[in-house]
Amino acid sequence: MSNRKRHNFRELTVWKKARQNNPRIYLLTKKFPDDEKFGMKSQIKRASVSIMSNIAKGAGRRTNKDFINFLGMAHGSATEVENLLIVGLDLEFISE
Repeated sequence: MSNRKRHNFRELTVWKKARQNNPRIYLLTKKFPDDEKFGMKSQIKRASVSIMSNIAKGAGRRTNKDFINFLGMAHGSATEVENLLIVGLDLEFISE
């Protein structure tokens, strides 16, 4: 086992910010059309929750390498959310 300090995900600023964004994402996706319920709306919400989940999973891992890997996955989910919101803008589901 590594001698790395364990992280409490609830104390991580990045996790707190992701937590603050989830209600905003859920509120914003309400503006998407109903026929996107199982499409983009669902994908955006799942990716948003995935940000928090990957940070928490990484914090519980034994090595810094694993922690960094999960932070990378969280970053990937964040860019997925950003991309899907851009698509929503392009399709005029939401506005700037």
